[in-house]
Amino acid sequence: MKLGEIIHPDAIDPALKTSTRDDSIAAMLDMLLAAGCGKGDDRKAYLKAIIDREQRGSTGFGHGVAVPHVKHASIEKPVSAIANVEGGIDFNALDGQPVHSIVLLLSPEDQPEAHLEAMEAIFGNLSQETFRRFLRQATTVEEVATLLTDADSSQLTS
Repeated sequence: MKLGEIIHPDAIDPALKTSTRDDSIAAMLDMLLAAGCGKGDDRKAYLKAIIDREQRGSTGFGHGVAVPHVKHASIEKPVSAIANVEGGIDFNALDGQPVHSIVLLLSPEDQPEAHLEAMEAIFGNLSQETFRRFLRQATTVEEVATLLTDADSSQLTS
């Protein structure tokens, strides 16, 4: 699975203007719902499940990135939003540092393999310092989209 198959092109924000973890998650969820991913009627359920997941353990895994995620019955295929948060936010990350880049993943509850493949694609790229740096430096949707295309083409090296 590739990032271009997961990250919805209408759910990219290189300059998300939020100041808290929960506001960032809500804004990114709203981007996905506005793009037709998931059911708007399930917004509260999605948001509650994602926040509950964060309270069990932060998805801020360090290096300025976080991958909040949830599986839900009304999601048909893995889909993600991606954003940079100006100035960084406290995500209770494992390394104690602010999070600057977030990938929000919604996956089908009944497709654990697809969820794992999506997580692998996301973490495989976010674990590369070059990818993280270029993502954080991106200032337009087009720059983020190009980065995702390059990553899917394996043109980035660490």
